[in-house]
Amino acid sequence: MRIAIIDLGTNTFHLLIAETKGDQFKILYKTNVPVKLGEGRINDNIIIPTAFERGIHTLKAFHKTILSYHVDKVKATATSAVRSAENGKDFVRETKKLADIEIETITGDEEAELIYEGVKLSGAIQEKSLIMDIGGGSVEFILCDAEKLIWKKSYNIGAARLMQQFFKSDSISDEDKNAILNHIQNQLEDLFEVCEIHQPKKLIGSAGAFETFAELIIQKNKSNIDILTAKTYEFDYGDYIATTIQLINATHDERMKMPGMIPLRVDMIVIATLITNYVLGRLKINKLVLSTYDLKMGVLATQL
Repeated sequence: MRIAIIDLGTNTFHLLIAETKGDQFKILYKTNVPVKLGEGRINDNIIIPTAFERGIHTLKAFHKTILSYHVDKVKATATSAVRSAENGKDFVRETKKLADIEIETITGDEEAELIYEGVKLSGAIQEKSLIMDIGGGSVEFILCDAEKLIWKKSYNIGAARLMQQFFKSDSISDEDKNAILNHIQNQLEDLFEVCEIHQPKKLIGSAGAFETFAELIIQKNKSNIDILTAKTYEFDYGDYIATTIQLINATHDERMKMPGMIPLRVDMIVIATLITNYVLGRLKINKLVLSTYDLKMGVLATQL
């Protein structure tokens, strides 16, 4: 069977087309577009008109690609930006009408579950671990071990939300940084309580910002690794910390010039860095692994 999976993220829309046979799959096509659906007023729970139009335009293009691959089934999932927006249902309705794509808006819990399934498919979960997926609208945490999912929760502290609310300086000021960290601390108390009980040994970063961290380090070290084809990447902790210090201290223009940086993440990577480093420090974890498999691969896993 040929299946198309669309992941409508707050920052990026992804399209993946795969051929499945039993529990095996082959990826035929994948692309992503920086739609920035959460641009401008995500904290007011509104998709602004220009972002709305970009989203519809992108999904029309996805529909053409899907038709050209003679797909049997389409699974489109929308996450934080659509589920929290007052006009999210309008976006879903217009997509059906103009792009002939049926969107399912999933809950934060369902999102976390699918991220877990995707990461599990990558083989990254070898021991008791905390999976972290930093989106534009929300951040999902999943506590798990090699056999099972233990605990999961979605928090509305995504990079686009925090950037619009707190990030007003260039480079980021101590005042902005402290405001972000205080907000994170207040939001994540129950996460730290459950981790105190279960003591995860490793943080697994699900795609997104963690791919950018990896790409920055790979380019800096001139390593012969292709993140586009890798399922996982194990960070050298010293390299990771050095890179994140550089990111936090850099200006927008300095980050833009870093080899491996993509324009979409130039500013949001600072927020991702602050959240990740706070979690690593609070939980005393110094093992960090990237899983390039994320929500869309989790959706694929449910279809096998």
